[in-house]
Amino acid sequence: MRFIPRLLLVVFLAAVTLAAQEQREVTSKAEERIQREVRHQLVMLPRLSVFDNLAYKVDGYNVTLLGQVSEPITKSDAENAVKRIEGVERVDNQIEVLPLSPMDDRLRLRLYRAIYGYPTLQKYALPVIKPIRIIVKGGHVTLEGVVDNEGDKKVAGIRAHGVSGSFSVTNNLVVAK
Repeated sequence: MRFIPRLLLVVFLAAVTLAAQEQREVTSKAEERIQREVRHQLVMLPRLSVFDNLAYKVDGYNVTLLGQVSEPITKSDAENAVKRIEGVERVDNQIEVLPLSPMDDRLRLRLYRAIYGYPTLQKYALPVIKPIRIIVKGGHVTLEGVVDNEGDKKVAGIRAHGVSGSFSVTNNLVVAK
């Protein structure tokens, strides 16, 4: 007879746990709000530059931060900003801090001038948050971001390839729809 009360207790605890999980299920509206707020917090980071590329994934109340940054403080700033968002329970910070390198710094500046100084691409230099991100790691260049058309994507790639000092250029620019 002692077995039955224990079984009832187990069943009761399982029911309470299931009910609590159902209450915590994320509505699509809540997830969309978190996504908007994460994006807002990331673009408002004071040290975010054209040489950083931040991305994120929202899964319920959990946020995964991705990308590359040229300064270690930007990684911690991003995590701290996202942790303060109402509803976010967990932040998995997978942002890569690029190695500090004077050679990479000089290459970044030459790439910036070559891309944003070119007449066809100057329109992308106007916004505060530059849509073409220039990521340099050990002399290898990756272009990230969004451009208006395929021609701008190709021109940005050609301009980056023309800069001396890079070992390779990967053009991951996406054409806006």
